[in-house]
Amino acid sequence: MKILYATISKTGKRPQNEDAVLVSDAPEQERWTGIICDGMGGHKGGEIASNTVISAFMKYWMDQEKQEDSKEKILYACATAFKELNAKANELHHLEMGTTLVMASIKQEQFTAVHVGDSRCYLFRKDSGLLFQTRDHTENSFGWEVINRCFFSYDPIKAYPDIMQFPVKSGDRILLCSDGVYKSMTPEALQALMQENDTPDRIVEAIDRICQTESHDNYSAIIAFCEE
Repeated sequence: MKILYATISKTGKRPQNEDAVLVSDAPEQERWTGIICDGMGGHKGGEIASNTVISAFMKYWMDQEKQEDSKEKILYACATAFKELNAKANELHHLEMGTTLVMASIKQEQFTAVHVGDSRCYLFRKDSGLLFQTRDHTENSFGWEVINRCFFSYDPIKAYPDIMQFPVKSGDRILLCSDGVYKSMTPEALQALMQENDTPDRIVEAIDRICQTESHDNYSAIIAFCEE
């Protein structure tokens, strides 16, 4: 399975970018992995949290790449990332900080999606439209949307992920994004954009144009096309 992909991560209308994006592409091993973390707004360590968690999770995932992409492996990756987050918080005088995480990994033709928080993974299938979408870990609290599961320093219970696995086909398209992307357009517009007869780079450019005017947050996306 060949993967064509493009990424974007921009500050938008915020003073700094608390999103983090990483991609590992190893075609010789038939392995591709993309991750987005969105540092928690309102916590001054958001940028530190997102970069700490994404680096630790990806390192563990790549170090264990010969292992089956099992639930056990995913939980160990989350535990490793949480441990690194706590270590960083200790360095910063017990700073409270948090981040979401969403990952898509393809090994040969096996697709694995992992997420904690409200960053999303979508899978679109040719001729079928939207096949899969993660469910946000949020709740309403006194009229405010609050994230109830995430990587947050000193709170391991919150970092428990949702996991989905199934086969992918040639023609499938994957979108990972922070909430700054999907809150900038309707679900119908997002789906239409992902099904355009265009390249990942051109679709990323279209997302950028929309988010420049419509997003009030940092915005990050990874778009991946599965091809023979």
